[in-house]
Amino acid sequence: MTAQQEQEQEQRGQAGRQDTGRVALVTGASRGIGYGIAQALVARGDRVVITGRNEDALKQAVESLGAGRAIGIAGKAHDEAHQAAAVQHAMEEFGRIDYLVNNAGTNPVFGPMAELDLGVARKVFETNVISALGFAQQTWRAWQKDHGGAIVNIASVAGISASPFVGAYGMSKAAMVNLTLQLAHEFAPGVRVNSIAPAVVKTKFAAALYEGREEEVVASYPLGRLGVPEDIGGAAAFLLSDDAGWITGQTLVVDGGIFLNAGF
Repeated sequence: MTAQQEQEQEQRGQAGRQDTGRVALVTGASRGIGYGIAQALVARGDRVVITGRNEDALKQAVESLGAGRAIGIAGKAHDEAHQAAAVQHAMEEFGRIDYLVNNAGTNPVFGPMAELDLGVARKVFETNVISALGFAQQTWRAWQKDHGGAIVNIASVAGISASPFVGAYGMSKAAMVNLTLQLAHEFAPGVRVNSIAPAVVKTKFAAALYEGREEEVVASYPLGRLGVPEDIGGAAAFLLSDDAGWITGQTLVVDGGIFLNAGF
């Protein structure tokens, strides 16, 4: 799809969009999977608060999502002050936070676990897991405890299967799956909590896993392609919708069928 076609599609969507009156906070959403999720939510009529570290990228994302539909709060996901500020801005701007999507993450190391720097491992957990808990706590206190809502945590297939050379990332995503279970149990019945475990999605974040050898990587996927952010955006939008009203504590694997090849 060309840039002009994308713009025309967005304009058509805005013209026919219904405002749901609901608000989502999506972390790490200036690009990639987080932005794809924000797009899906705005397209169905939600408003979004997105976070990210790069102010310029965040500004561009907000402009693309549409005036009045989105606001951006820059900061580091693991910073408790940033977490509090994002939730506060959401409440001040929109007066509610129906949905939380914990997408912010990092994977700064590639190599065997025997050589993993423990300081780096701590950083991975701080950003990928502890920050998600912090945002969940802040959102719970500000709105969801009294009004209900839903949370989606972005995990990974690396969190439910051995993934050579990205072990620290995989451990953190396994913890994210368990965090989902814990919060689903504790926040019920008012708040549903689920997670999504994607395989390789074509983003800058995952580029090292496929760039220069995409055909080789794609060959292991029964559906014949890598994921794109829109695939995860649609899954998240469903889990945050009333159609998923009897689903909680689950991890939805969105993997192009790659797990079908396990053991072969």
